[in-house]
Amino acid sequence: MEGQLIMTDPVPDPQRMDDPARAELMRAVHDEHGPALLRYVLRLARGDRQFAEDVVQESLLRLWRNSTILTTYSEDSTRAWLHTVARNLVIDDRRSSRHNRELQTDNFPEQSSPDIFGPAVDKWVVSDALRSLSAEHRTVLVRAHYLGQTAVEIARHEGIPPGTVKSRLHYALRALHVALEERGVVR
Repeated sequence: MEGQLIMTDPVPDPQRMDDPARAELMRAVHDEHGPALLRYVLRLARGDRQFAEDVVQESLLRLWRNSTILTTYSEDSTRAWLHTVARNLVIDDRRSSRHNRELQTDNFPEQSSPDIFGPAVDKWVVSDALRSLSAEHRTVLVRAHYLGQTAVEIARHEGIPPGTVKSRLHYALRALHVALEERGVVR
């Protein structure tokens, strides 16, 4: 099928892949996801093609370096991961000094397209990272941050002291940060 990446064999461990096999996998990923990723970043970058190409290149380079994503290759998860990394690179650039200078162009698009994938990708990445936490950590994190419960309420519901809830919440946030770092979302 044209336009679809079809892999019949399981993806080998990138840590042990010889360079030609790894390069072939990356070529296939680039061919499948590169054009859509470039279009997405062009919208985020307000038409700055050179910057968008740099972001796509950096996103693919981070994929190359992230053996976890390559090992567990699936078309949807790789696409979501690449879009998240690219979006975060654009955000990081906007926060940097590069965008604090005056822009020297009159070629702004009339109206940029809304980022329809961003919220969905964010939910997918955070959900995936939460699944990697222990059940105890995930429970206190969800109850505190999503359900808005206090440490006392969580302690009562879980049958543990409030101090234990606070400790678990602290370590859960640290573990979540590490999980998001592994996915290339935060540094």
